[in-house]
Amino acid sequence: MTDIKSMTITELSDYIQTIGEPAFRAKQLYQWMHAKCVSSLDDMTNIPKSLKAKLRSTDETATDETTDVTANTVDITHLAPVEVKQSADGTRKYLFELADGNLIESVLMRYKYGNTVCVSSQVGCRMGCRFCASTLGGLTRNLTPAEILDQIYRITNDINERISHIVVMGMGEPLDNYDNVIRFLNLIISEEGYNLSRRNITVSTCGLTERIRDLADEQLGITLAISLHAPNDELRRTIMPIAEKYSIAEIAESAAYFFEKTGRRITFEYALSRGVNDTDECAAELARLCRDLGAHVNLIPVNPVTERGYEPSGADRVSAFKNKLEKQGINVTIRRELGQDIDGACGQLRNRHGR
Repeated sequence: MTDIKSMTITELSDYIQTIGEPAFRAKQLYQWMHAKCVSSLDDMTNIPKSLKAKLRSTDETATDETTDVTANTVDITHLAPVEVKQSADGTRKYLFELADGNLIESVLMRYKYGNTVCVSSQVGCRMGCRFCASTLGGLTRNLTPAEILDQIYRITNDINERISHIVVMGMGEPLDNYDNVIRFLNLIISEEGYNLSRRNITVSTCGLTERIRDLADEQLGITLAISLHAPNDELRRTIMPIAEKYSIAEIAESAAYFFEKTGRRITFEYALSRGVNDTDECAAELARLCRDLGAHVNLIPVNPVTERGYEPSGADRVSAFKNKLEKQGINVTIRRELGQDIDGACGQLRNRHGR
């Protein structure tokens, strides 16, 4: 199968010409897929029937002296919604089925400034963070660029409204699927396609330092969020296995590099767990780290996951932790958690049906 939804417009133009069609047809196809978010050739009204038939056909090419053939049918990736759950706060959680039967989740959050979609980048996750549901079954596979894109397109069509912000914070570690995520980002910001503002995109990572530097070098103009969740290596290793490989000092160096290269301030995500990482001492250590980097802190009371034993810090402790940081000159927000009643909040996404 030829995955044309994951192609850039230049690649699509080259492909269209190889099958004997004029280059301008590529722009038409691209706009139907990425600007108008259709999922079928049948919906593309200005594409001639002859081209549709050609795209649907199978190229029969001898692979040897026998009669073996190689299929080259065009694939326009289309995620199938299995279930949509509506939260009391207006959040929607979508369970999508992929072509191979795997399942992923995406979340639509409504704010005064617009619609935000939290997209998944992998089926499962291999990072093993001990408060997160997405890691429970390990990593099944990476998502293609088209599969990441289509989460946004299906939700756009479902609500009949444009998505204004994207956070790549769903299932999976985005920088563990680096090439596909970078291609996705370039496609979603394409002026000929969905044309999403770069400044309205946030990519989250648990701290793959080499890839943070690579992302900085891409000069995409997006925001980077680093899931820190502890202010020192000893505590972080008990929460996040990735801390065995990457120290906080290394993360800080890569964060500084990202800021130097892009001018974009880093955000540290910090999930507050009762009696684990919410002490005044933790706040003081975190403040020292953030002050050196000029980082913003996003506090998130950890969300309940049945198989995990972490409990959220109480409102008084969250407020005290925030005040401790602010007194040290750190810019802090407490994330407004949406969709918790449908298991759609941070750390609660997973790839199974009927829970």
